[in-house]
Amino acid sequence: MSSLGNMRPVLTGKVRDLYAVGDDHLLFVASDRISAFDHVLGSLIPDKGKVLTQISLFWFARLQGLVPNHLVTADIAAYPAQLAPYADDLRGRSMLVNRAHMVDVECVARGYLSGSGWKDYQQTGGVCGIALPQGLREGDRLPEPIFTPAAKNHTGHDENIGFDDVVQAVGAETAETLRHLTLAIYAAASAYAEVRGLLLADTKFEFGYVDGRLVLADEVLTPDSSRYWLASGYAPGGAQPSFDKQFVRDYLERIAWKKQPPAPALPDEVVDETRAKYIQAFQLLTGQQELPA
Repeated sequence: MSSLGNMRPVLTGKVRDLYAVGDDHLLFVASDRISAFDHVLGSLIPDKGKVLTQISLFWFARLQGLVPNHLVTADIAAYPAQLAPYADDLRGRSMLVNRAHMVDVECVARGYLSGSGWKDYQQTGGVCGIALPQGLREGDRLPEPIFTPAAKNHTGHDENIGFDDVVQAVGAETAETLRHLTLAIYAAASAYAEVRGLLLADTKFEFGYVDGRLVLADEVLTPDSSRYWLASGYAPGGAQPSFDKQFVRDYLERIAWKKQPPAPALPDEVVDETRAKYIQAFQLLTGQQELPA
């Protein structure tokens, strides 16, 4: 979805479109688009946008006693009248949120050594300047979760930075608050996920200010912003199967796509396998079996 009638998005991301609703609110609409290697692919993953939205809504509700958030409502009937004609397009995949002045730092928490953290560790013996014990393997659980922020460069992959860089960007007090909240949310979420049979390897959060109050914003603890592993299959010492775009990335590597436009379409079996993983993550995390119709 790139437009709602005469409404045009104020921001079109790889996956979501954001619309201005008055001066104080935004409408987040999660599409079924999928990206890999910084390119939007030529196929949709049915229901992906609903999965991302419903998981975020689940976590916003579960975490509200720990941290406030920017959500106003996801109830279509409570949306402003101007959105009523688009109810069928918006149901299940949209959120009305307060506009926030965003903190320009990606707040990443890691409990396991994987992804860019593993690459950093191989080169430096630590992650984002945080020293770690020698001899850790890919996928190992860390002695304790760590805060490994990243700078938003808006041109592709975010760049890992050190805590001192966060202090320079936002000030010491805000930096400490971001670190504290990030690790507290991670601890609560990972404990819950483990009860549901999932390991939360790492995740990223975004925060912003609404009326001077720091709130959790954007998507939260979805398979697109987090690395979830099945606890039953956990075997450190290599890459772990995850609930994100693994099937897509694996396929693109197999066909030796050069990661330049045009981005290819995906075969039906890859679309189906990827959709099934997103649905499985939704079911395991929320305990719900069916997405909103």
